[in-house]
Amino acid sequence: MRPDFRCDCPFTSALDILGDKWILVIVKQMLIEGKETFKDFTESEEAIATNILSSKLKLLEEVGIIIKTKRPDNKKTNLYLLTDKGLALTPILVELASWSDGHLRDLHPTIVQGAAMEAIRHDKAAFARALEKQYREKLATTSHKHTSG
Repeated sequence: MRPDFRCDCPFTSALDILGDKWILVIVKQMLIEGKETFKDFTESEEAIATNILSSKLKLLEEVGIIIKTKRPDNKKTNLYLLTDKGLALTPILVELASWSDGHLRDLHPTIVQGAAMEAIRHDKAAFARALEKQYREKLATTSHKHTSG
């Protein structure tokens, strides 16, 4: 199913895919929290409904942000893995975290603090590169098949 794009604007076109309430949350869960299976996602603190999760994973797969494969040690379990296209969202996620840190604390004072936020405040680009490198290393060391998107 090809997504519907409202117009030819690159910003609007990106939002036609990424502007949904759940899409970047799912990518963040994969990149930062190591979520890979349907069960992993359903157990997250964001509490996404299973029917919505199914449709969002399908969309992410259709547009090439993730791939669905089988767990090497259990062929019954589907794994969802970020593609290169998905990993290219890393700097955007880091920018959103930085913006939230700098502009939403007055509205939401319990936003996470800690080493990760300090690293983002110090050097966003380096933090994004480290996240991406860590994800790629995890893929390589766990024998996951990863294809570019």
